[in-house]
Amino acid sequence: MPAAHPDPSSAAQTGSAASSPSERAVQVLAVSSAEEDVRVLRHLFSHSNWILYTARGCAEAADLLQRRPIPLILCDFELADGTWRDMLRVLAELPEPSLLIVTSRTADEYLWAEVLNLGGYDVLLKPYDAQEVVRVVSLAWLHWKNLRDRQRHGRSLIATGS
Repeated sequence: MPAAHPDPSSAAQTGSAASSPSERAVQVLAVSSAEEDVRVLRHLFSHSNWILYTARGCAEAADLLQRRPIPLILCDFELADGTWRDMLRVLAELPEPSLLIVTSRTADEYLWAEVLNLGGYDVLLKPYDAQEVVRVVSLAWLHWKNLRDRQRHGRSLIATGS
């Protein structure tokens, strides 16, 4: 499964060439070596205009994110080459920050508090519940867009001297 391109089962990108995919559709990078979890996400995303990218670990995700900003990251609690904390460090070094959603089979209040305290956005319990994935990803996308719009507005105020 190539990480440099959207997952082939995801909806096709549409819109004008002038706007980027991040302006048109929810984009998510799933960082997971669990093929069944990726398959479930592919299925969920295939019923929407959302775009799913995949990576098997931190290194592959970091490489992809250096080439293409992706606003939302779904990252397994543990990966073959690191953990969600390592992924959070990768995201902190990016010029355009992404929001991290940690996925775990043993999500509890402690993990949720730790994720939020260290800068992550939320935790999703596995196996995935379709409605919960849609809810969390939708809210994260809106939050990311709001943050980006506020940053742009702040930069324009500084540029105009207002």
